[in-house]
Amino acid sequence: MNRPIIGITMGDAAGVGPEIIMKSLKDAQVYESCRPFVIGDAKILERADGFVHTGLRVRSIQSVAEAQFQYGTVDCLDLNLLPADLPIGQVSAEAGHASFSFLKKAIELANAGEIDAICTAPLNKEALHKGGHIYPGHTEILADLTGTQDYAMMLSAPKLKVIHVTTHVGLIDAVKMIHPERVYKVIRMAHETLQKAGYTSPKIAVCGINPHAGENGLFGYGEEEEKIIPGVQKAQAEGIQVVGPLPADTLFFRATRGDFDIVVAMYHDQGHGPIKVLGLEAGVNITVGLPIIRTSVDHGTAFDIAGKGIADEQSLKEALRQAIELAPRRVE
Repeated sequence: MNRPIIGITMGDAAGVGPEIIMKSLKDAQVYESCRPFVIGDAKILERADGFVHTGLRVRSIQSVAEAQFQYGTVDCLDLNLLPADLPIGQVSAEAGHASFSFLKKAIELANAGEIDAICTAPLNKEALHKGGHIYPGHTEILADLTGTQDYAMMLSAPKLKVIHVTTHVGLIDAVKMIHPERVYKVIRMAHETLQKAGYTSPKIAVCGINPHAGENGLFGYGEEEEKIIPGVQKAQAEGIQVVGPLPADTLFFRATRGDFDIVVAMYHDQGHGPIKVLGLEAGVNITVGLPIIRTSVDHGTAFDIAGKGIADEQSLKEALRQAIELAPRRVE
């Protein structure tokens, strides 16, 4: 067999991450297609199972080599950073620091070749900052700790894929950050990522910034002409099948209809909104451009329902599925 080894980071332990991990690993099919283990805190996983009642056994390990990868037992690389009585559904510096530490450990394991991919449960940005780690989110931590300069956030749902030119910045700052070379690089990353996934000649469409993509200067101050079009033209000159900028208000509908394989969004909400309308349980977050494979749920820590056992695990299961598809294979 050649099931990839997937490290699942627990995310913010005060949120729903531990619960959706336990629910996901209750599915025997996960173990048929990969060798999963959790990087986090064993006692927190055990507490979470008290909410979701999977009946799975949590097994504390100190190295990947100790993992058994057997259905019915959840191997947890136990960093033991959290108190057993960590408050549920509350922002805390302890949980924020721990979530960073779980991810850091996963990156170290991936860089060392001990795991084939990382799948991340959600972290809380406020808690992350309180814990002393000033990053906008997972994507930026991954880029920093792997020394990656050119990267992008890609969201994938059954009928729509979106990749972002900018992500976790305010709208005014996002517009300032958009420039032709960045647009070109994101188009190229989209093209290469889909080719690796089996698309021979991916059809890519690029959003405008302004309403109606500026409508030939009628809206905005020529941002499309200055910031986007040169990047699109550079990609087209290399034979990439890309069009745009196109009006975002109709582009996403056309993409879900099948006209395009992926949409290049200019800023966070332009791309995230359409994906999340399709359903939080369906979306997966993939960091493109890294030297390692990383997928994630496309939802937050859901503090409001943490500890109630009702969090939906489907996004995490889909993230695991896509990590398995993208990960290199190794003989067991």
